[in-house]
Order: sequence, then C-alpha cells, then structure tokens
Amino acid sequence: MLSLADWITTLTFVFGGCCSNAITLERVTSSYPYSGVLLTFFQFIVVFLYGLPKQFTFTQSKTVQANGVSNSHKASTATVVTRRTWLPRLRKRRVPLLPYLIQVALFFALSTLNNAAFAYDIPMTVHIIFRSGGMIVNMVLGWLLVKKRYTYRQTISVLVVTIGIVMTTLSASKPTSTTPKSHSVATSLYAQGIAILSLALLLSGFLGIVQDWVFTHYIKPTDAQAASGPHALPSWQENMFFLHALALPLFYFSKDGIISELSRMRASSPISLSSMPLITQPYMPSCVSSVPLIFVHLFANTITQLICVIGVNRLTGRVSSLSVTLILSVRKAVSLLLSVAVYGGQANIQMWVGAALVFLGTVGYSTGSQSKRTTQSKDKED
Repeated sequence: MLSLADWITTLTFVFGGCCSNAITLERVTSSYPYSGVLLTFFQFIVVFLYGLPKQFTFTQSKTVQANGVSNSHKASTATVVTRRTWLPRLRKRRVPLLPYLIQVALFFALSTLNNAAFAYDIPMTVHIIFRSGGMIVNMVLGWLLVKKRYTYRQTISVLVVTIGIVMTTLSASKPTSTTPKSHSVATSLYAQGIAILSLALLLSGFLGIVQDWVFTHYIKPTDAQAASGPHALPSWQENMFFLHALALPLFYFSKDGIISELSRMRASSPISLSSMPLITQPYMPSCVSSVPLIFVHLFANTITQLICVIGVNRLTGRVSSLSVTLILSVRKAVSLLLSVAVYGGQANIQMWVGAALVFLGTVGYSTGSQSKRTTQSKDKED
C-alpha cells in the first residue's frame, strides 16, 4: 500500500513527467519530423545511465551450512552471511537473459515505430488516442494465444474503444491541401503513418503477453524472497534497466540517421537571450547564445521521458493493474487537452467524441477486469 508521500511523488512523476514529455515531443517532431530514432536513442540512453548505478552492489551474500548434533540426529541449518566488498559487482538478475532479449526486441521496435510515425503527418492528438487502443490487441491475442476469456462488459468496452479510435483517425485524415495531387499524397502519407502505429500496437500486444509470462514464471516467485533481503532491488528497476540497456546496441544500425538529424539541429537558430526573463539575462553566460534552441527542447524531452518512465514503473510495481490503467487513462486525457491548448491540434467535434469513447471504453474494460477477478475469487472461496 502506497503512503501519502509515495502517492504524491509517483503521481507527480506520472502527470508532470509524461504530460510534459508529450508537449516537448510535439515541439521537437513538429520541426524535425524525422527525428524519431534520435529521440528514441536519447530516451533509451538516459534511462540506461539512470539505472546503471543501481545494478551494482558492494555486498556479497553467501550461504553457510552449520552442522550440529541434536538428540542423536544430525541437524543442518543454513545461514545467509552478507559481507561488504571493495569492488562493485553486478546484482543477480531475477529474469534470464533470453526472455529479456525477446522483450527488448519488441520494446525497441514499438518505441521506434511510435516516434517514427510523426514523419507521416500524424497529429499528437491521434497519436495519443491511437496508442490507448492497446487493449483491443491484448484481448484478441489473449483469446487466440493463451485462451483467455472476457466478460460481456470487457467485450462491449473494447468495441467502444475501437469505434472511438476509428472516429479519431478519420477526424484527422482530411488534408488541408486543395490540389488533387497534394491531397492524394497527403492521404497516402497519413495512411502509412496509421499503418505504422497499427504495427506498433500489435507489437505492444505481444509484449504484454510476454511480460505477463515473465512475471508469472520469474518475478512473482522471487518477490517474497527479495522483500526479505535488505539489499534487494525492486523488480521494476531491474526490468526498466535491462529493457533499455540491451536495446542500445541496436541503434548502431541507425547511426547515420541519428548523426544526420543532429547535424540538422546544430544548424538551426540559436537561443535568443532577449526572449528570456529580464531577471535571468545578467546571469546567462555568453556561450548560451550559440546553443541551438532545439537542443533545449531535446534535452527537456529526454529528461521528462526519464521522469515519466520512473513514474509509470513505480506505479506498476506498487498498485493494482486496475489503478494503473485508470491513472494512465487520465494522464493521456490530460496530455490530449494540453496538446490542443498549447498547439491547437485537431479540435473538432468528431475528434472529441472519439476521444471520449476511447477513455470511457478504457474505464469500462478496467472495471470489467476487476469485477471478473472478484467473481473468480468468490467462487474459489465457495
């Protein structure tokens, strides 16, 4: 159970970090739509650097067997002795390397696809709502692959979400260009972006199934043991670190695109000291005026992504899945409102109706999941 201080910290990370990240992401991608891989690279490397120190420990545990004789019978007791070492050593993983590699491949691919979709004229509003449809893929894959069964409310909720996503997608698919040729090109580009987001949604469904399997087979059995250890690392920190760390070598194949985008950003307009508050101008070093302004937004996007990832992982590791789904749904709604308020966005009736259906369906699906678990637990008690 989270304390009040934990709730405040976690919700600040989730809403402050994730909502700010959505705003900075839209700012960067609106000027540099092909910077998706670059953004993903910086996001992965900052999470890796944050988690790296936590993966090392200066303690070593050793099990000592003590033999004795009691009532003419040999007795053996095991004692865990912890000693401090001078050199750091990697903590023992709870999950083997192969399951992590499978998760990394899926996680890296869907993260790259989600950011790459901005190059295909996908508005942030559609991006946010479309990614809220993960439960559709999860339901279908769960039914096909692991034979899951769903309640009537869950099925209706998924249909509502599907209708909402279709409405939102169509609401932003009307190009503003007046020439038939440009209209056709813009429509085709938008369709390709929706296809990319659909593929990312499918991969997220597979990732969810793999993560559920990993949690059942590796995380859950070791949680009780880890809780008793004073030097144990929370499972969400291990998972967050390895999902990002093991994916870094994959960026080698995109190094040319990353370098190219950095070169384009370096040639952009620098920071204007006159646009800063008067009270801060005397304290700004002169070298600041030579820094491209887009680098400030890129730095802000990277840091807010780290805060967002920490907040979501803290939330996932400490509260029920129902609470996580509801809180993240509210966060996406806030991000959507901020996007429209700051940048204009797709503020038409069809988009708002579609967004409302998506979020209502998400809440309905989550409460349906909770009621199903409650019914199952009562049946077991009876």
